[in-house]
Amino acid sequence: MEKKRIVIIDGNSLINRAFYALPPLTTKEGQHTNAIYGFMTMLFKVIEEYHPQYIGVAFDKKAPTFRHKEYGDYKAGRKKMPPELAEQMEPLKEVLDALNIYRIEIEGFEADDLIGTLAKYCEGQDFESLIVTGDRDALQLTSSSTKVLFTKKGISSLEIYDDQKVVEDFEVTPLQFIDLKGLMGDKSDNIPGVPGVGEKTAVKLIKEFGSIENLVQNTEKISAAKLREKIETNIQQAILSKRLATIVTDVPVEIQVENLKVEEFQKEKVLEVFSKYEFNTLINKLVGAQKEEDIKEDYQEESSVDVIDIKGFEALSQMIQQVQANRQILLKSITEEKNIVNNNIIAIGIGIADGKHYYIDLRDFEDKDKVIQQLKTLLEEESIEKISHDVKKELLHFYPYEIQVKNFVFDTMIGEYLVDPSKSSYSIKELAAQYFGENLLDEEELTGKGKAKVEIADIPREKLRKYLCQQVKVSYRLKNLLEKKIEELQLTELYYQVELPLTEVLASMEFRGIKVDKHMLENLKIEFKDKVDQLTAEIYDLAGDVFNINSPKQLGEILFDKLQLPPIKKTKTGYSTNVEVLEKLYDKHIIIPKILEYRQVTKLKTTYIDGLLNIINPITGRIHSSFHQTVTTTGRISSTEPNLQNIPIKLEMGRVLRKVFRAEEGYKLIDADYSQIELRVLAHISEDKNLLESFLKDQDVHTRTASEIFNVPLEEVTSSMRSSAKAVNFGIVYGISDFGLAENLKISRYDAKKYIDSYLEKYASVQKYMEEAVKTAKEKGYVLTLLSRRRYLPEIHSRNFNIRSFGERVAMNTPIQGSAADIIKIAMVKVYRRLQEGNFKSKLILQVHDELMVEAIDEELEKVSSIVKESMEEAMSMKVPLKVDLAYGQTWYDTK
Repeated sequence: MEKKRIVIIDGNSLINRAFYALPPLTTKEGQHTNAIYGFMTMLFKVIEEYHPQYIGVAFDKKAPTFRHKEYGDYKAGRKKMPPELAEQMEPLKEVLDALNIYRIEIEGFEADDLIGTLAKYCEGQDFESLIVTGDRDALQLTSSSTKVLFTKKGISSLEIYDDQKVVEDFEVTPLQFIDLKGLMGDKSDNIPGVPGVGEKTAVKLIKEFGSIENLVQNTEKISAAKLREKIETNIQQAILSKRLATIVTDVPVEIQVENLKVEEFQKEKVLEVFSKYEFNTLINKLVGAQKEEDIKEDYQEESSVDVIDIKGFEALSQMIQQVQANRQILLKSITEEKNIVNNNIIAIGIGIADGKHYYIDLRDFEDKDKVIQQLKTLLEEESIEKISHDVKKELLHFYPYEIQVKNFVFDTMIGEYLVDPSKSSYSIKELAAQYFGENLLDEEELTGKGKAKVEIADIPREKLRKYLCQQVKVSYRLKNLLEKKIEELQLTELYYQVELPLTEVLASMEFRGIKVDKHMLENLKIEFKDKVDQLTAEIYDLAGDVFNINSPKQLGEILFDKLQLPPIKKTKTGYSTNVEVLEKLYDKHIIIPKILEYRQVTKLKTTYIDGLLNIINPITGRIHSSFHQTVTTTGRISSTEPNLQNIPIKLEMGRVLRKVFRAEEGYKLIDADYSQIELRVLAHISEDKNLLESFLKDQDVHTRTASEIFNVPLEEVTSSMRSSAKAVNFGIVYGISDFGLAENLKISRYDAKKYIDSYLEKYASVQKYMEEAVKTAKEKGYVLTLLSRRRYLPEIHSRNFNIRSFGERVAMNTPIQGSAADIIKIAMVKVYRRLQEGNFKSKLILQVHDELMVEAIDEELEKVSSIVKESMEEAMSMKVPLKVDLAYGQTWYDTK
């Protein structure tokens, strides 16, 4: 008969290990959670691997134990628990209670003693006991049926010890392990041991004499005189140390092992607690741990009754009539994405408010296009509201069929992003787990991965049906929940007027793409390769050696060992050769500028030239970058494949890259760039009279700032002064320190501080705004943009100076940078709508930082330029005018 298995966790040891193993994690309110998160991760790992029927977690109590009473210096000098860890102890217990995991703690005894007593009792009851700890003391408890799962590297791996493994590794038995500690002592517990006796000597003595008791009675047999003297002088101390190191296995307590039996927990209670501490990944893990059969049953009970399979055109027509009568649908489709302009819809899930779900598998129809065209009226009918998770994806699925899905009234992905902008993922699977404790199929589970991956078109009908109908069902529940949150957080205008309509703008931009000159790219590839080869030869010549320039280790050896340059920074593996280090060495040797140029040219070639050549769409000859709305905490849009936000323009070689982006024949690229939008937002928010005046008089703001901080008339400001003032202006916006400004301008910290102090003296209201922003963040835990976009700042309460300073800088910057992001998004929606309403052939195709790009047909150029400029400058009414610099040309390069 198989033994019952119990897992006994040393709570204090494991939470301590977790705290130091993981980087700081906090909730939006600033509650530290890294130790609890690490603890739970390890707990779930142990449960998953060992499937215990019983679990208990033992904790120390604050009250003194019998050891403290016997030896007053027991654990004296031990570092006090960091407050960031101390504040996680009670929440950990709250989480364990929610999971119905039994806690063991008794005054007067340490967790070790409770673990020892329970383990010994369980041995007698024919259990297999697994003790999870990072404390070597527990090794004395090992036997054939009691094992220690020892946390070795933080919390990432466990090493299993039984009595045999203890003998193998330490050359003593588990019980002799206590004698070992009695002789060598234990610094962490302040157990004295015998001074001057280390582990090697202690092991040798125990192997020879068997125990401390036998040793102290036979000291004359110790051949080394000095060692004999040490032992004889410290006999009582050795015996006391052994007693202090001995784990009590008979604590006077009645053991009810059935209390530790693993029981089902209340899902709602656990979800509530995990959501409170923002353990979204753990929620997924927890929910995902349910048995597949249970999930299937849950799903069938809740929704299969209402799923209607649409087979045949008569059923399709009836469904369309029912949906039209309902006036609202939930939509989810899945495609075999061969190409953004030529994909293939495989199946569609449609839900309506009364709970009915319709499943249309296009593989059931001979004429797939006829199905899509029958749905066209429904999808394009503006009086029917549509809801989905990731609206942009749905729009893109139907674009190739010349269907523009109209009147999307809710996107649950965007809704959750506004509610909590700091998440790394907004998948519907994660939200279903977080809010409802439901385990949805995700696309990876649907298709498999690696060699086992199957094409969407080959997925069994039932599996696809379940996947889409689950998503439709959860979307509706999420919509009801998120609508309320959006209203509570006063995000209604931002959501409905900006973010939701923006999904359509971004989908259109992705679908349209931007034309690139493939021939020019191929020529640039050769040119850049030649430049890399030339720089490589020059670097080898200057180094007097051939080496791997891309290897930090080899480069470090050349620069700091061979060329004897002063090392700025060292890492665990050798010298640091990062860009900051190289820039500090710029004037020390001619090789440094060459290496910096080599890195820049290599990056341009691999990331942009090779990268762009690989992603030119074979059908359109254009690249179709993906634009993301839910990545940045500031509200900025980001792009991938390629990341058009990062095309470098400081080097002429980088600027040349813009020549490959061009308009179609008969078209021009219009590039419209906000002028100093963040400084204008700062002027509006701070209401600083000098800053306001500068913009209202249409002065060059950097020249005006230079005039103020250097105390010279406007006409006497030099280009060098203006450059310094520009660095100060943008430094202020981004919360830069005197150290940062000194680094940027290559000046002393004294001078940098003088510039900043002078600025804040002349722009007093800016300083007041900065102080108020930090104060508000500390009081509320978040800051807002002009449209109430919220960014939570748990860092602002950190006891770590660097983390807290970062939080303060973000508190000052987010209302500015986030408001600028809101403004450009409003402008994008305005431009897109006006082009749509006017039936223009010209299209908005790109957004990069503070600029928009429209591909305009020549005959519309003047009118569209005017629309773009007006839409951008009228995006938001502010105390200073928004100004746009606009240019056009055949290529992106020509517009600059």
